[in-house]
Amino acid sequence: MKEVRTLYVDAGEDGVRLDRWFKRRWPHLNHVQIQKLARSGQIRVDGGRAKPETRLTAGAQVRVPPLPDEQAPRDRDALDPRDAAFARSLVLYEDEEVLALNKPVGLAVQGGTKTLRHVDRLLSAWGEGVTRPKLVHRLDRDTSGVLVLGKTPGAAAKLAGAFARRKAQKTYWALVNGFPKPGEGVLDLPLAKRGVGDREMVVPADPNDPDAAPAETEFVTISRAGHRVAWMALRPHTGRTHQLRAHMKAMGHPILGDPKYGDEASAPLSEGLKLQLHARRLVLPHPSRGTLMLEAPLSPEMRAGFERFGFDEHEADPEPFARRR
Repeated sequence: MKEVRTLYVDAGEDGVRLDRWFKRRWPHLNHVQIQKLARSGQIRVDGGRAKPETRLTAGAQVRVPPLPDEQAPRDRDALDPRDAAFARSLVLYEDEEVLALNKPVGLAVQGGTKTLRHVDRLLSAWGEGVTRPKLVHRLDRDTSGVLVLGKTPGAAAKLAGAFARRKAQKTYWALVNGFPKPGEGVLDLPLAKRGVGDREMVVPADPNDPDAAPAETEFVTISRAGHRVAWMALRPHTGRTHQLRAHMKAMGHPILGDPKYGDEASAPLSEGLKLQLHARRLVLPHPSRGTLMLEAPLSPEMRAGFERFGFDEHEADPEPFARRR
């Protein structure tokens, strides 16, 4: 970009740091480049100099100077057309501000040292820079279902804010070992990450433990297959890592197909099954109008569990928690 422009801060970006505002629009800029532009006075907010850590207010005018060009991606980093087509095949809903995907089992949301294929990389199918959709929440690699993203910086900020303020109602379906009693309620049990054997797990913790984080899960039994398996609706009121898996284990009813939080009782019922946890439904405010109601069909892995234990997805109330209100 070689010309000077004046852009306005979106209402959903109120309170965002100046440097992060720039990074959302021009991800190729590094922190040092943004600092130099600010310190030299080339970046201005409402006509005055501003530091990179300055918090922006909605409606503020930001002077954007000529910026370094983004380097063309190397061919080996370009998204394969087959991956782009795969990404597009996951779309549940899309408009000018929101993108919702049906994340499959086994696909990580973000990459790591040994994870090269993940949702964040697949988002290149929608473009780069300011046109690239932004993640606003997460799902575990082995959990399927609704994953929502913002298609503009302002939309992403508003959607993320809805999660932070607990305005997003998440409904997960899970098949668990046994028959929980009571069949519905709220589990308020702090969790902490711990080394257990040769792996890291999330386990119940004393509220006074400095590593403990508050964790609350609402649960309702939808149906059951005798005393062997229950079909549960789970609603996390907090967003801790592995919260639903750790809470169900703490209740004595681990989710079937869970290699990390399963036990001796759930192992025989889990044989041949993947993790039986599915982000079924998500209701939250749209960034600019009304309410989003997003629902993901059962994954093949969850369908296998339903068929094994005789559950019919059409028997479920779309709002299983309404009766508890």
